[in-house]
Amino acid sequence: MASETSLLGAAGEHYVMCELLRRGYIAALAPQGVPNMDIVVTTAEGENLCAIQVKSRRDVGADGGWHMRPKHETLINDNIFYIFVDLGKTPEHAPKTYIIKSVDVAKALSKSHAAWLKNPGKGGRKRKDNPMRRLLPDYTKAFLPDHCPYPKGWLKPFKDAWHLIEAS
Repeated sequence: MASETSLLGAAGEHYVMCELLRRGYIAALAPQGVPNMDIVVTTAEGENLCAIQVKSRRDVGADGGWHMRPKHETLINDNIFYIFVDLGKTPEHAPKTYIIKSVDVAKALSKSHAAWLKNPGKGGRKRKDNPMRRLLPDYTKAFLPDHCPYPKGWLKPFKDAWHLIEAS
C-alpha cells in the first residue's frame, strides 16, 4: 500500500504536470530515481528544455514549509526549477504553487541554515548540524532581528510565476 507521503508527492507532481500541459508545454515525468528532477519540460517545438523538481505539502504544521536536503543548497542550474505545491488542508482547497529558480532556492536554504546554526537554540545551546532543511514562507525566527533577507511574504513574487519557465 502506498504511503501518505508518496501519494502526496504524486499528487503534487501530477498537479504540476496538468498545469504545464494546460499552458502548452510538453511535460513528462522523469524516471524514478533521477536525482535532480521529477518532470522534464519542453515547448511543442522541442525548444527550451528544463527540469522541474516538485516539492509538495499539505497545509498542516506550524511553519508552512517544505522539506529539503543539503544537496539543494548547491543544486544551481539555469535549467532547473522548483515548483513548491501546497495542496491545502483538504481536497476542497485549491492548490497553491510557487515557481522558483534553483539558484534562488539554494541561496535561501544556505543562508537560512547558516543563520539557524549560528543563532543559539533553547537555553542558549549551540545547535548541531543535521541533514534537514526547510524552505519556509517566513525565516524571521532563523535570523537576528532586522537581518532577515527572507521575511514573511518573500514568496509572493513566486506565487504562480509560470512566466519564469517561459523565460528560460
